[in-house]
Amino acid sequence: MHYLTMSFTHKNTDICVREKLAFNSEEKSHHFMSQLNQCEAINEVILLSTCNRVEIIASVSDCTVALNYIFELLSYVSDVSKDELEGRADTYEDNGAIHHLFTVCSSLDSLVIGETQIAGQLKDAFKFAFEHGYCGQKLGRAMHHAFRCAAEVRARTDISKSPVSVSSVAVSKAKDLLGDIGGLTALVVGAGEMSQLAAKHLIASGVNIIIINRNLEHAQVMANELGELASVVPYAKLTEYINRYRLVFSATGAPHSVISDDMVEERDFSRYWFDIAVPRDIDVKEHHHLHVYAVDDLEEIVARNMSLREEQAKVAYGIVGRATMEFFKWLQSMCVEPIIKEIRDHAKCCSLQEIEKAIKKGYIPEELKEQVEKVLHHAFNSFLHTATKNLKDVAEKPEADTIVQAVQYIFNINEDQTKRMNMYKCEYQMGVK
Repeated sequence: MHYLTMSFTHKNTDICVREKLAFNSEEKSHHFMSQLNQCEAINEVILLSTCNRVEIIASVSDCTVALNYIFELLSYVSDVSKDELEGRADTYEDNGAIHHLFTVCSSLDSLVIGETQIAGQLKDAFKFAFEHGYCGQKLGRAMHHAFRCAAEVRARTDISKSPVSVSSVAVSKAKDLLGDIGGLTALVVGAGEMSQLAAKHLIASGVNIIIINRNLEHAQVMANELGELASVVPYAKLTEYINRYRLVFSATGAPHSVISDDMVEERDFSRYWFDIAVPRDIDVKEHHHLHVYAVDDLEEIVARNMSLREEQAKVAYGIVGRATMEFFKWLQSMCVEPIIKEIRDHAKCCSLQEIEKAIKKGYIPEELKEQVEKVLHHAFNSFLHTATKNLKDVAEKPEADTIVQAVQYIFNINEDQTKRMNMYKCEYQMGVK
């Protein structure tokens, strides 16, 4: 078994291609992962698709066959040539794949180092894949350890203090352009996570916000949570409102643009529109009174953010490196065959010791030693038969790790087991604040 990850991010793929690669509906994700699981070389898969990245995380039997199949399928569903995908993708195997996963989950590979959304997005992706049968024990092990690693990075560094997200970077860019934005009114298009984050940062800066969303009820719920500076207008008024205010922040989940050139009207004041969606929401031509900023245009602030957190990132990478080594050490300890052998060897050793004691005390004649050894050997084999059979049967199931660790602890097979207990537990339901 091998771990394999294929990664497309802001580092290797521009936004035009990322738009084509984006999986912005459960139906599309379902279809893609079900087709991936039809490949004999792919055992389990998790798909992560965000505004800045598409990650295909897999457990495979043959990396070469699996990679070729993934590239071909991804090319088909995205309409991007296989050659271009192969030229852009970062691919990782085994140790590299786990190290990359831990790095991503710890927000060290994000557009904004230390942003807090990625761990939650990974948990959602894992939950989706696990509950629909696309992944199980093998990727489950890796994901749980990734969440533990991310938690340790947050606890031992300041990398996520004063949390920064792409939404907050967009608001920061607006401040760079306009100075004090307090008292202004901004239109927020969409009612998802990115829109909510943008709205919160705007309100914290004293900006009044108007939320516009296809689902008016969702927009109203969001406004109620945000307080008195937030209001809602119907989606039918989108054209009217984008031409009324200087600031527009758009982050819908639409598979195509929602603001186009035919909706833009001339105004005698400068407008600044921030498109923080992938695929992009805004498809208009810029002019001297209309400026549009997409995710990839925020690199300057991102670079500043990265330099401020550089020292903390070094500490975090050290944690990720150690966590990667610890994971494979732990993974090796989960193999049931060596455990079964050690239990049998221990039983045999105890038997021989007791026979020697019995001979010394005269309970057993020396000449019967071999016969008694055989009797005890058969007795222990008979006693351990059901236990070892059950251990082998459960080896490939998600609950195996808890059972194996319990067996190791009970039989004192590894002196480190007391501190390793409970290293494998389901964390995907836990929210990330």
